[in-house]
Amino acid sequence: MDPENFRIPQFFKRNVQPIKTTMKMKNVIITSFILALVLSSCADKNQAPTAPPPPVLPVLAITSANTTTDAEYPAAIQGTVDVEIRPQVSGNLERVYVDEGSYVSKGQTLFKINERPFREQLNNALASLHAAEAALINANLEVDKLTPLVQNKVVSDYQLKTAKASQKIAAANIEQAKAMVGSAKINLGYTNVTAPVSGYIGRLPKKQGSLVSASDVEALTTLSDVHEVFAYFSLGETDFINFKAQYAGNSLGDKIKKLPPVTLILADNNAYPQTGKIDMVDGQFDKTTGAITIRATFPNANGTLRSGNTGRIRLGLNHDDAILVPQAATIEMQDKVFVFTVGKDNKVTKMPITVVGKSGTNYLIKEGVKTGDQIVLSGIDKLQDGQAIQPEKSTKVAEVTNKK
Repeated sequence: MDPENFRIPQFFKRNVQPIKTTMKMKNVIITSFILALVLSSCADKNQAPTAPPPPVLPVLAITSANTTTDAEYPAAIQGTVDVEIRPQVSGNLERVYVDEGSYVSKGQTLFKINERPFREQLNNALASLHAAEAALINANLEVDKLTPLVQNKVVSDYQLKTAKASQKIAAANIEQAKAMVGSAKINLGYTNVTAPVSGYIGRLPKKQGSLVSASDVEALTTLSDVHEVFAYFSLGETDFINFKAQYAGNSLGDKIKKLPPVTLILADNNAYPQTGKIDMVDGQFDKTTGAITIRATFPNANGTLRSGNTGRIRLGLNHDDAILVPQAATIEMQDKVFVFTVGKDNKVTKMPITVVGKSGTNYLIKEGVKTGDQIVLSGIDKLQDGQAIQPEKSTKVAEVTNKK
């Protein structure tokens, strides 16, 4: 069939036109819908985001109060008596009667040095004494013989005077011999080394069979009486001035009598169960360290503490109208301590503070904040300087924070 001569029937012509119109309308509707979506999306992108509300954080109004701060100072512990046991004579160490760390009583024998040479020295001294006593008897007899002869002028007076001089020499020789006997007895007694006080034995560097001498650099052992112990610690000049200003009294001795008990913190960070008493302040400052030594005495009936222990003395210092800030409300950066203060517009300011002490869980503040200032209590780790917050005041939080 020739395409040019082909003709569409009239029936089909009437029905094709509506179909084309309907398709166009559908395309227009779809296109309009897509365009609306695109415009709506663009409008959402251009719209500014909504700012989040300021965080709600608890705040505390700072007040002043009377409080006590704790200061700790390193302490060295010694027994009330710490002695070195040394030999007084030279000789062979024959016996060792004690063991390291054992408890001994005053007068108990600790060591035995070979006594035979010293016993022979005593025997020799006794023999010299007996000879001197015999010589005095002869001198007395000579004087008794010559006395009547001189009276009867049988012999000259010179002979009697000579006899009396010999008598005095003999008497002096007896005194000398007695001194030698006493010295020999002392040396013999030194061969028995006893405990001068009750206490605990230290190390035993010299063993049985060793040759010992009074000139030895190393002692036989050490002995510590620790029924009470001394804890020595030092205060700098400023701390010592503050320490003295805390207590009433005209003299340092009066102040010491009024000092409260002190606490000893052991190496495991636990407090010694019994408190001590400060009873001595050194007479002068150490020129090298610029510190003065103070002694506190602690009871030690059960022997828990030994000489050579270390610890820390905890002193309590009273402060009137002190400004306290909870440690939880502070943040440390580069060796400085900061708090976030809240202004009238509820914006926070990062404020450095000067800490001069610690009372429980609170810091004692010297500079940086004052009474009436408001600080943020928690949530400060994410705060920025100048950020606005919504303060939440809580009296309960304040009571717990300031509890002493």
